[in-house]
Amino acid sequence: MTETLRDPVETAGTTTKRLPLLDVLRGVAILGTLMTNVWVFTAPGSEWGVLQGALPEPSFATVPEAVGSVFRLLADGKFLSMLTILFGVGLAIQYGSAARRGRPWPGPYRWRALFLFAEGTVHFVLVFAWDVLMGYAVTALLVAWLLTRSQRAWRRVMWWAAGVHLTVIGLLTAALASDPSPGGGVSREVVDLYAHGSWADQIAFRLENAIALRLEPVLTFCLLLFLFLLGVRLFRAGAFGTDAAARRIRARMLVWGLGLGVPLNAAVAVAGPDFLLLGRYGAAPLMAVGYIGLIGAAVDRVRRPGPLMRALTSVGRMALSGYVAQNVLCVLVAYGFGLGLAARLGTSWQPWWVMGLWAAVSVVLLVLSTWWLRRFPAGPLESVQKWALRR
Repeated sequence: MTETLRDPVETAGTTTKRLPLLDVLRGVAILGTLMTNVWVFTAPGSEWGVLQGALPEPSFATVPEAVGSVFRLLADGKFLSMLTILFGVGLAIQYGSAARRGRPWPGPYRWRALFLFAEGTVHFVLVFAWDVLMGYAVTALLVAWLLTRSQRAWRRVMWWAAGVHLTVIGLLTAALASDPSPGGGVSREVVDLYAHGSWADQIAFRLENAIALRLEPVLTFCLLLFLFLLGVRLFRAGAFGTDAAARRIRARMLVWGLGLGVPLNAAVAVAGPDFLLLGRYGAAPLMAVGYIGLIGAAVDRVRRPGPLMRALTSVGRMALSGYVAQNVLCVLVAYGFGLGLAARLGTSWQPWWVMGLWAAVSVVLLVLSTWWLRRFPAGPLESVQKWALRR
């Protein structure tokens, strides 16, 4: 997540300079991930409440419900998949850099992955239970080793991982659809914990329920593995370059990703909550591929970067800091030991205040990232990581 292209990199057998599209994509992915997570922060019972079905089903009965449903459907799982693909791209960049310089691989990268796991653990305990960094770190260790194998070998692993993942998600979806028992709802104790409890109480709750709260990266490990390796494959094919061949690849990603992803996501949304897993972990990655193609097409048409593109680039360059910062800000706004707006506003002002919170936090990140990188070479957490790992 912290990798940027400061050095020349090899793509499709040639050497190119920094690929600015990657930073823009990272920036969009960070803010897009918040489009999903903001609903977790503001739901009754927050992190645990989501497991108990606190999020409302998509509905188009009224204008607010329709707006909120479209907002969630556009984001849920899509930007997280995009971020995962881009993490795989960053891993491919670091592998290529080590190979060009004759350095051992994975070598020191193991320490980078372990440090990321430690950062994710701290983030999980102190801030947000739906952390992605721990799962990324474990997957990165395996993918780093796979890159030392033949291309045929890791591509075989890539497609086997996709097959296993879809099988598991299909079986779980079938089990949910065949279960006639209604959900038990969100427990009042958990709602009160996030609405009025202290920070220490919430930390203790996460630790007590760590296994259940860490099920997502276990459940989706094969998906993470597939998307990491997809990022490697796209990077090596030159999909993020500025030449005509790269634009053709992104055009195909746009057509196939959205052409298949939009109807599939619409179908599972209409099918009901029993198909939630199939939508978030099955159809959403297709949309992520299409989003990359769509954003790439938009960037290709920019002749002179404006303030928005420069700000997105800044967020992308300090993606780790931005990811953690946006969660910290939402915690302070939504939870009881902060402003407690999730309990005060409840569902009466949804979806407007939830979307407003996303917009406000996004603006803060865009402005602060731009300001920070004008004064410092890297984000605060990126700088800590670099200092901790220097030899």
